[in-house]
Amino acid sequence: MAVQQLDNRSARRLFMDRHALIEAPTGPAKGDELLELITRLGFVQLDSINTVARAHDMILYSRRPSYRAENLQQLFKGNRALFEHWTHDAAVVPMQFYPHWHLRFQRDAALLKKRYRNWHRDNYEAQFDTVLQHIRDHGPVGSSDVGKDEKKGSGGWWDWHPSKTALEYLWRSGALTVVGRQGFQKRYDLTERVIEEQLRPGATATDESHTLDTLCNGAIDRLGFATSGEIAAFWDTVSSSEARTWCKAQLDQGQLDEIEVAHTDGKLRRAFARPGTVETAQDIPPAPARMRVLSPFDPALRDRRRAERLFGFHYRIEVFVPAPKRIYGYYVFPLFEGERMVGRIDMKAQRDKDLLQVTAVWPERGIKWAGARIRKLESELQRVARFAGLSEVAFADNWLREPV
Repeated sequence: MAVQQLDNRSARRLFMDRHALIEAPTGPAKGDELLELITRLGFVQLDSINTVARAHDMILYSRRPSYRAENLQQLFKGNRALFEHWTHDAAVVPMQFYPHWHLRFQRDAALLKKRYRNWHRDNYEAQFDTVLQHIRDHGPVGSSDVGKDEKKGSGGWWDWHPSKTALEYLWRSGALTVVGRQGFQKRYDLTERVIEEQLRPGATATDESHTLDTLCNGAIDRLGFATSGEIAAFWDTVSSSEARTWCKAQLDQGQLDEIEVAHTDGKLRRAFARPGTVETAQDIPPAPARMRVLSPFDPALRDRRRAERLFGFHYRIEVFVPAPKRIYGYYVFPLFEGERMVGRIDMKAQRDKDLLQVTAVWPERGIKWAGARIRKLESELQRVARFAGLSEVAFADNWLREPV
């Protein structure tokens, strides 16, 4: 039987639908409705940079403009409907996935022991009992509350003192749980005081094959179509070989099909998808024409290569690039309009002046920026400013640049 082909427009729409970007950005954004959105995405990445608002807040705002940062905190700290752990980076994850994180705890424990040994982090294991007892006696702690007399090494910001290393290890391996952040510094408590007993490691036997199946199913359902490598990378718990084995088994059982997905350059790439995906994607209606500012860590952009194949949008964050070598800027936001990436914007909240300062906008090649598109941008920036608690938007001279 011939392999079905998914045209680029339909592939974009399917990908946007799975990332909650195909529908109009409206609707409630707290409580159960916010949890439903996060569950649909799978997780929301956390990041400390706050040029306008933190990444996790921008991700949720771009889909539900009524969202406010306290809504996420209520889910996390008030309702305990989310937990914080690692996917490809720090993220908040719906609590329903916690039993399937037992495998991640085991794998992280082995990974970190090897990594810390290579990084010459000595004596951290000797601090386990001391750190745990301190938390039992005094409640949640941050890294500044322990190991006050311990010496840091000279390896840079990642060269923690032994007790900080112990905290991170105990969190990543499941003994501790992050219960909040203060100044974006994690606060840790004993898992037994935070997570319901029936969800904790040891309370129930979680079958490894069931976890792998759940995570792989969850990945393909949130991506729409994917290679085995993309399925493995989604949660970053399943190995590449495990994902390949799973895909083959699902293919043999008729639970997956192989399709060819068209990219912006016309090239075709093989991927796995649920049966009927091509037909479903072709029936998805167009996205609204509204412009949105996306976080650099938006799930639609997490896989930079995938975004480039589907949208023709080459994006690299330049936070760690020396200023003279940056092409755009320190923290530049992608601009998404309808079903296209139309540019990127360098802007920053100047809270002392109560304004959102726009330094530059770079259009994508081949996309004209005239009156209507500029008015869309101005409207969106007014909304972003209100979300960030700012009163005005100010544009620098010569803010509209030539495409790079």
